Amino acid sequence: MRLRLTTPLFLSVVAMASIVAVHAAAATKAVAVLHPTQGSSVEGKATFTTAAAGVKVVVHVTGLTPGKHGFHIHEFGDCSASDGASAGGHFNPSGDPHGAPTDAHRHVGDLGNIEANAEGVADFDYVDPRASFEGPASVLGRGVIVHANADDLKTQPTGNAGGRLACGVVGATKPE
Repeated sequence: MRLRLTTPLFLSVVAMASIVAVHAAAATKAVAVLHPTQGSSVEGKATFTTAAAGVKVVVHVTGLTPGKHGFHIHEFGDCSASDGASAGGHFNPSGDPHGAPTDAHRHVGDLGNIEANAEGVADFDYVDPRASFEGPASVLGRGVIVHANADDLKTQPTGNAGGRLACGVVGATKPE
């Protein structure tokens, strides 16, 4: 059977593809709800919002030990493994080395550290110039990981940040 370009099936496929493209391009805000990995009590939320200079990342995490903890976007939006390993490695579409958020060459997922106070609460507010909601640097559908240790911002490829305490998936939110 040969499909003609005017058949209802073909037109439906084209219409659906157009709707998906419009909705994907329209994302201006996303959220990742962070759930504890096995043996952890760390949880929180990360919001991502379009900003003039990139994507604004606002994080609130509880249940941490006081001090710095690596905070990264990982390549897969999969938190199904009890240890968070299913989220894969740091999101790195450009093949750059691991580094600090201010480095010219670094993974898109390298967001550095969040710092917990004496009560185990960390708040973080940062505008990332490399992250996006579209194209190869899109954070949509990616994993977000809070690590047990501080990211040293240099050890390849992970910053020696240790185990994964919490995992969430970045999903587009309803437009405001």
